[in-house]
Order: sequence, then C-alpha cells, then structure tokens
Amino acid sequence: MIKVEGQTNVAELRVGQNSAKNVGNEIGRFVVTTMEIPWQVTRDKLGGKPEAVVMVETMEETWLEEMVAALPDCDAVVGIGGGQAVDAAKYVSWKRGIRLVSIPTILSVDAFVTPAAGIRRNHQVAYVGTTTPNPLIIDFEILRTAPPELNIAGIGDLLSMHTATFDWEYANKNGKSEYPFSMQDVAKARKILDTLYTRLSAIKDQTDEGLLAILEGYMELNTICLPAGHYRVEEGSEHFLFYELEERLKRPFVHGNIVGLGIYLMSKLQGNDFEKIKKVMDDCALKYQPADMEIKKEDLVASLLNLKNYVAQNPHLWYSIINGSNITEEWALDAVAGLKF
Repeated sequence: MIKVEGQTNVAELRVGQNSAKNVGNEIGRFVVTTMEIPWQVTRDKLGGKPEAVVMVETMEETWLEEMVAALPDCDAVVGIGGGQAVDAAKYVSWKRGIRLVSIPTILSVDAFVTPAAGIRRNHQVAYVGTTTPNPLIIDFEILRTAPPELNIAGIGDLLSMHTATFDWEYANKNGKSEYPFSMQDVAKARKILDTLYTRLSAIKDQTDEGLLAILEGYMELNTICLPAGHYRVEEGSEHFLFYELEERLKRPFVHGNIVGLGIYLMSKLQGNDFEKIKKVMDDCALKYQPADMEIKKEDLVASLLNLKNYVAQNPHLWYSIINGSNITEEWALDAVAGLKF
C-alpha cells in the first residue's frame, strides 16, 4: 500500500505481485465493469461477491446511461481490464457518486490515472466527469497474463508528449495557445520522455521495471497536467488524427497503437526529430503500423487530407501544426510511403 503524494489523481496505489488479492472484501457492496478475458483472469483473486458484473460492450453514452440505470445499489465500482472497462467504471463512479477501484489488466492507455471518462457520442470522443481510483491496483502477475503488445501500447500516451509539446510551442509562437504557455511544463514533460528513453528494453521485455516505467510516467504526467487544468503537453495533433480515423472507420483501436501512428505522421509534418521518435517506437516494439490495426492506405491518406477540415469542424481541438499546414495529396502519399499496410 502506497500513499501517493502530489496531484496524481490516485488516492492510494498498490503495486506488486498479488496486490489485487481480496480487495473485494474491503469495499462493501460492489459492482464490476470488465470484459470476458480480464474477468476470467481476476475473478478468483478479487474476493467478495459482486452485486453485478457488467461486460462492457461499447463506450457510447446511450449504452452507458442504460447500464448505470440498471445497476443495483452499491458502495463501489471495480473497473477490471483495459481502457474501456476502466472508463466505464469511472463513468459509474461519477454518475452514482460511489468509490472507484481500478485494476488495469493492460497498460495500453492512461485511463486508470486520468480523472475523466473517455466516452463516445455518435462515435466522437468526449471526456466527462471526475473520478479518483481508491485504490489503483497494479498487479504484475495480472498484467503479464495479457499479450505483451497491449502493455507496450501504454507508452503511446507518453510518447505523444513528443508531438504535443511541439504543438503547444507552435500554438504559442502563433499567438493561438488556448492556455497560458508554460515552458516549465514543456520541460517537465520532455524530462519524462528522457527517462522513458532509458527504459525501452525493459518496457519491451515486460519486466517489473518496464511496467513501472509506464505507470510512473502517467503519474508524473498528472503532476504537470492536473495543476494546469489541461493535458496540452500530452494531447495534440497525434491524437487528432486518431479521432478522425476512429470517426471515419467507426471502430475502436488499441489506444497507444493508434496514437503511435499519429506520432509517426505528425512528427513528420512538424519536422520534429522524426527518425529519433520512430526508432524509439521501434525499439520498444510499439505496434503503430497500419497493418497492425488493419487500416487501409486509402483510408489513412483520406484521413490526412481531411485533417485540417476535421479540426476546423471541432473547435474544441487545440491549435496545432495541422492548423498551420497545407496537407496535400503528394505530402500524404510520401508520408505514408514508409509504413506497412
């Protein structure tokens, strides 16, 4: 049991082998949001008997509202699984005003440390609510039951600082920053990246050190973003490409992988150490290639060509390199030429 200092959005952290054992006996009446495989992995460890177990089908708001309304009275909700299962638990916690326990079974996205739940409204991403895991449980034994690539994907939401910090500096230089610009916050974010770059082999090999590197990166990121009131250092043009693709193709992706594809393409557009960040993603075996996600070349090119129009139609998306660039068909075809389809 670790008491967490600073604004990390984690009330209590439990890390290590079997750290999930018997938590169900501590939290009163509880419900579980999960999926089939994560539930099979954890059900015998949890302890206690849940009032209900919900298999998360979608993050569409209409489904979530119906799910919350159908749940029995309870004191806590336990999110077990990846980003969708944990975000569904966050949504329940927020809507019901009950305790949240998060047990990620993969580290593919930072949902288990961020306060808002990532939902979908007609296939468009929206972030709602505020929640804090109490506790957040990082059980190495559980994490290593997942395919390694799903934990490696967790680095995607950290490597996005490479392109997002560039975008914030770019917006500031053009007088378009939506928030007071902080070079200190940018420097802190880049320091997190520098630390990650020294742990790529551990992340690839799924050692305790590698899994902790991702967790610590997420929590350190929160110490920057929560006091600032925004995630400008971590979300930029690389995420906006992901949003466009998800809306275009109307299907979800492993978050860190699709963000990695965005980093690849947007770092090219930015002229921002493309070869370095590509090598980083390759060295830790992040599956950012379109072939890994069954994205067709024509769809990716169409997404790139529509990006400027997409951000213009979604004014909540921050100013980035996309706003100041002319993405031509010639550029798009050249940009994707080195990718695998």
